[in-house]
Amino acid sequence: MAVQAVQIAAVSGLPDGQSSHPVAGVANDAYTARLHTSLEAAGPLWLRFQADGVCTAHQNYAWAEGIVARLMPEGADLLIVEVNDAVTGAPRMLVPLMRRSAFRHRLIEWLSCGVCDYSAPLLADASPWTRQSAQAAWAAVRSVLPPADRIHITGIPQEINGIANPLALLTATRDSLHTSFGLAIDGDPETVLKRLCRPSFVKAFNKDWRRLERLGGVELVEANTPALVELVFGDLVRMRLSRFRELGRFDLLTQGTVVDFYRNAALEGLSDGSVRLFGLRVGEALIAVQYLLIHQVTVHALMIAIDQGAVPNVSPGLLIMGKLMSWARGLGLEYFDLSVGNQSYKEHMGAKGSSLGELCHENTVRGSAVSTAIKIRNRTEVFVRSKPRLLKAIQGLMRGLRRLRGGPE
Repeated sequence: MAVQAVQIAAVSGLPDGQSSHPVAGVANDAYTARLHTSLEAAGPLWLRFQADGVCTAHQNYAWAEGIVARLMPEGADLLIVEVNDAVTGAPRMLVPLMRRSAFRHRLIEWLSCGVCDYSAPLLADASPWTRQSAQAAWAAVRSVLPPADRIHITGIPQEINGIANPLALLTATRDSLHTSFGLAIDGDPETVLKRLCRPSFVKAFNKDWRRLERLGGVELVEANTPALVELVFGDLVRMRLSRFRELGRFDLLTQGTVVDFYRNAALEGLSDGSVRLFGLRVGEALIAVQYLLIHQVTVHALMIAIDQGAVPNVSPGLLIMGKLMSWARGLGLEYFDLSVGNQSYKEHMGAKGSSLGELCHENTVRGSAVSTAIKIRNRTEVFVRSKPRLLKAIQGLMRGLRRLRGGPE
């Protein structure tokens, strides 16, 4: 499809390279595109799509505000592309991206900074997309983006609330190494586990719950005040870092800016319910904490933390998950998203997996070289993870190096 560039306006000279209005437009037979370089410029359309269109909780406007305010690297450029119908001018979707320097090259990627599981545009409505329309829209998007060595978007779900994700339809999009899991939930909240989960999970859940009740009481507690948010979130950070040190794995919560981001989002979520924080309490102690995002009919189980040693021979993570499934169904929610990762407990619950896509364009020789290096690294990681003894040895080495540097284990 032929693409004709149409210059609309010059980039303004606002501080930090930001602009309060669209800076360029491009037309093809089907779509035009406008580039916004400030969140405020795209805000009214973003909020409209969020309320009346199709998007995931990871593209909630408040969530994006937190990313821009707290997590974007110094010198990074915000790039929000508005795609419109070329004939009617009606807005069709928003694509939130950012450009930053990485390993001596310029990279355009999703506006995530590590806190968005999914990369999906905000769609104006539930109208279906085809491969042809997705290709045309993406061609318009690329035409207004500033120069970069690479475009690399990960975490692309196949669908957005049942609607085909235009990014997943692109011919350049490939399956990645990552998979997301989830369960459709319906019917009576009291019987949702028995009806939808595997019998082995239901049996283990009931056995562990009875064991906790015999200890003197067990309760699912929602952090519904600022004071409770601070208390429960503090326990989440403590338990999660302790658990990840034990497993020899890195966690983003070792970074203060990320901790501040999640804490602030939970506090702001008290006003509209878009972020929820729950603890599983036995007696006076929390033994598990779950951080949730909610949008439309979907609840995303984003982060979980457990105190595995608090009660022997009990799985606190599975218990809080099970209770929250019943709670979510009681609110009328229809899908329980268990996030990204191949942890065995997800299949044990009966969740279904879906491959996430990855999109990469190398625009320069330098960009191609970086992509090649990343592919080699990914293949090496897959090989190492397939060899448990080698993986354990490397994890021990990394813990030792972190101790020498005085950082978290």
